Amino acid sequence: MKINNLPNIFTAALPVLERLENGGFEAYFVGGAVRDLLLNRHIHDVDIATSAYPEEVKELFPKTIDTGIKHGTVTVLYGDSSYEITTFRTESGYQDYRRPDHVTFVQNLDADLKRRDFTINALAMNLRGEIIDLFDGLNDLKNRLIKAVGNPEQRFHEDALRMMRAVRFMSQLKFKLEDKTKQAVKDHHQLLKKISVERIRDEFVKMGIGPHSRQAFQTFLDTNLSEDVPDFAGKSDLLAVYPKLKFNPTEEMSFWSVIIILLKIQDTQINKFMRDWKNSNAMTEAVEKIVTLFDLFSERIPTDYELFKAGKTVLLNTIDVAHILGQPIDSEALVDRYMALPIKSSSELAIDGRFLIKQGIEPGPKLGKMLNTIKEKVIAGELENNEEAIGAFVAKQD
Repeated sequence: MKINNLPNIFTAALPVLERLENGGFEAYFVGGAVRDLLLNRHIHDVDIATSAYPEEVKELFPKTIDTGIKHGTVTVLYGDSSYEITTFRTESGYQDYRRPDHVTFVQNLDADLKRRDFTINALAMNLRGEIIDLFDGLNDLKNRLIKAVGNPEQRFHEDALRMMRAVRFMSQLKFKLEDKTKQAVKDHHQLLKKISVERIRDEFVKMGIGPHSRQAFQTFLDTNLSEDVPDFAGKSDLLAVYPKLKFNPTEEMSFWSVIIILLKIQDTQINKFMRDWKNSNAMTEAVEKIVTLFDLFSERIPTDYELFKAGKTVLLNTIDVAHILGQPIDSEALVDRYMALPIKSSSELAIDGRFLIKQGIEPGPKLGKMLNTIKEKVIAGELENNEEAIGAFVAKQD
């Protein structure tokens, strides 16, 4: 198979491959970029594999960075772009089920592609646009299958995170998991406990917000991967609702909020749950607000001040969560009410604490309480947001 019209991201990198070949070495585009080219997906960057050793790559290019030279990777700065160039290699001795203990540089592409995770990621392309497919990856692309290269059990023992990558690719690409590969995940799901939570979270979130999220999540449950991630063990019955939802989450905040609601996690335990998954403080705070507002939606219509405190991002994500979970809600009316608020952040208030001090209010709890009162009245439309009106209001208070 040959690609005649390459996208700009590849043509810009062709001189790099040419220089490697002119230096007497083999060089190919490899991995996800080749896969996404064939699937007509957006390509973020391209990776290059070569028979040249790292020092030989550095001799050919004047501007390089030793990104991961121990494992054969050198970043080459060429034109306005940078390219990771990695020497053909084999790997062995995965004691931590994630990284190889030993890397051996080799001189042939076959051995390098053999160590990769899935057949659709084991494709290569030379500078003439010719596709090298040693493991029937093209056929698996056609049949929309995620299939391990060679023995799936061996691939997952080398890197247990590949099991999460499998369900992530299912979600992102709308592919199915090949039967033997799926069985190997089910047989060895417990290896996932060897992987850092940060790595698992990244794959889990990508799975959760992908276009085929619900179907991938079903496989996540069927293979028992859910038993080996934080706070999910023994809760597959609660999580079983997820694949039956009407819509997929498209934002990370919404995804975490849906999971927390399905797991029936108490408000006081949300922070711990998010910390267990190594989420940022900002993400944790946002999710707490979304779940709180969602619970409020279930009880009554929120006040204007409650919409103000939530903010636009939280409001839109909460509306998203309500739709995903089938909660009836007049989203248009809520958004209209929010957009009509006189102010949408505290910084938009016409006065601040210094203004109140000039009005004779001493610094301390009383000043803070007065600021909040003014804010609430401005939001409720009971007080105009200007210094004159607010000053008159303050003067009337005891």
